[in-house]
Amino acid sequence: MKFKSLAQAAVLAAAGLAAVATSPAFAQAKEQFFPVLVYRTGAYAPNGVPWANGHVDYLKLVNAKGGINGVKVSFEECETGYATDKGVECYERLKGKGATVFQPLSTGITFALTEKAPADKIPLITAGYGRSESADGNVFKWNFPLLGTYWTAADILVGQLAKREGGWDKLKGKKIALVYHDSPYGKEPIPLLQERSKMHGFDVQLLPVTHPGVEQKATWLQVRQSRPDYILLWGWGVMNSAALKEAVATGYPRDKMYGVWWAGAEPDVKDVGEGAKGYNAITMQHGAEPNSKVAQDILATLHAKGQGTGPKEEVGSVLYMRGLVHAMLAVEGVKRAQERFGKGKVMTGEQVRWGLENLALDQKKLDALGFAGVLRPVSTSCADHMGGSWARMHQWDGKAWKFTSDWLQADEALIKPMVKQAADKYAAEKKLSRRDAADCGS
Repeated sequence: MKFKSLAQAAVLAAAGLAAVATSPAFAQAKEQFFPVLVYRTGAYAPNGVPWANGHVDYLKLVNAKGGINGVKVSFEECETGYATDKGVECYERLKGKGATVFQPLSTGITFALTEKAPADKIPLITAGYGRSESADGNVFKWNFPLLGTYWTAADILVGQLAKREGGWDKLKGKKIALVYHDSPYGKEPIPLLQERSKMHGFDVQLLPVTHPGVEQKATWLQVRQSRPDYILLWGWGVMNSAALKEAVATGYPRDKMYGVWWAGAEPDVKDVGEGAKGYNAITMQHGAEPNSKVAQDILATLHAKGQGTGPKEEVGSVLYMRGLVHAMLAVEGVKRAQERFGKGKVMTGEQVRWGLENLALDQKKLDALGFAGVLRPVSTSCADHMGGSWARMHQWDGKAWKFTSDWLQADEALIKPMVKQAADKYAAEKKLSRRDAADCGS
């Protein structure tokens, strides 16, 4: 467990002192406290570490620029190891310290916290993961799957396969295999893929991989036997590089493999190198963005002064940017809340929930924050807790990720009814009432 007050860290750094752990009691009401659930150890560390470093660096950057309208930021990391039980322990430990918002960084932990957050009045940001149906804010009042869900990701990916084949009708009779982490995360895209398969006549082959995903011989034996036309990879951590190595050994073409945005970063391909050349992945809008203004600001403001988190060479990499973006969304939720409840004040979880539900990040605001060319506008509402589902494709050329598409979106005409149906089912099971316009502001 590690606690850092960013305000204090800045003073220590200025004095040339080494970073030290401080008492959790330092997270006082005059600071906006952000719990940071991470996994810097275990099988998922290669992907979890750059995310955590980017997340923390953005919070430090906010303080270096004066805080959130003058309110300083503090944070505390809690190691989950990507385990649901540890994630819940971290939540229970940190929620009473004035938690602004939780970002579980795990679909399994998200499922476990979805019923806890409403009682504790603490919002959950699950940007690019979590429950796909939680985009329906009229049922999932406290969940915010900002920027996209696994249903939008899967739909865009299948759309790319259709484009490659020459049209949706050309998918008829094709075999698409889903190699997925056998967890709530890996199972999320299945309903969307099954719906598309009914519409277009392709076969979906489900190939689960047991945690942590190092051993995949049996899975790739099935690939060798069935020879699917395409593979969708829904992995995380060491599972991704292991899958690509097995594809090389099996002789499966990497250019016919398409990963979700958690299977399309530098740690997934660097150990495979040229062997992964041609592998495709969807992005959660951004890719590697070392030249972005926000990355350059962090290098100049933090790393140049020895105050950065992790190696400076990592700044701007795919997952570093992912953590940074997630932190920005949380900070902007607070900033939006302050516009209603008082600038210069610490916001409660309930107030921040309102801020997240009323995000209005237009391109001008994003550009001013340093995200020009990185993100597109994000606008949420009572009904829409996703706020947009833009994405791009990038491909590994053997040495780096390169964008291969313009901006893409999922088919909302297909997804919105699926979201509503699943949300209504959840509401019925939990005996929840759907919000309407009259109580939308609550």
